[in-house]
Amino acid sequence: MSTVPAAIPSSWATRLPRRGHIGMLSLVAAESAIFSIFIVAYIYYIGKSLSGPTPRQILVVPVFGTVCLLSSSLTIHLAVTGLRKGRARVFKAFWAITAALGAIFLTGTALDWRRMIYKLGFTIRTNLFGTTYYSLVGLHAFHVTVGFIMLAIVLIFALAGKVRQEHAEKCEALSIYWHFVDAVWVVVFTVVYIVGR
Repeated sequence: MSTVPAAIPSSWATRLPRRGHIGMLSLVAAESAIFSIFIVAYIYYIGKSLSGPTPRQILVVPVFGTVCLLSSSLTIHLAVTGLRKGRARVFKAFWAITAALGAIFLTGTALDWRRMIYKLGFTIRTNLFGTTYYSLVGLHAFHVTVGFIMLAIVLIFALAGKVRQEHAEKCEALSIYWHFVDAVWVVVFTVVYIVGR
């Protein structure tokens, strides 16, 4: 008669999925479904507004903000890599750059919305395009804001010397969310500023 070991062998522990990563990937999957609905709605309603203005008349392509946001995927990767190697200064520098790039993107979005709302009078109630545009881009901006707040909190702890090499896995889980935000922007940018125009 064979017996079942009471505990999981230590060799298995390294092969088990990490809880933080599983949790973050589950969140990303759920958020992907939400974004999919908004993106499909935007595509479906392109060109169906009964009155102007049209995307071509209103939108300015946010090239600089897009470059900043997409670059932040590289900087957060370098930050986590630095922390895994125990290089706290490298981690802090690249983590701060990531947060700064996120802030630049959000500032660009806010300034663009200010231009459209206050100078052009284009709001979420202007027409169907306004409703779908502000809903989709606003949803993304909200997610970037949440990510930026998390980045800022970690940066504060890092500057206080509270983030060490053993926290690399948690920071990597947060980086998954940030990579997701960047990947979603590629889709949103393509749909809104290329296909939709």
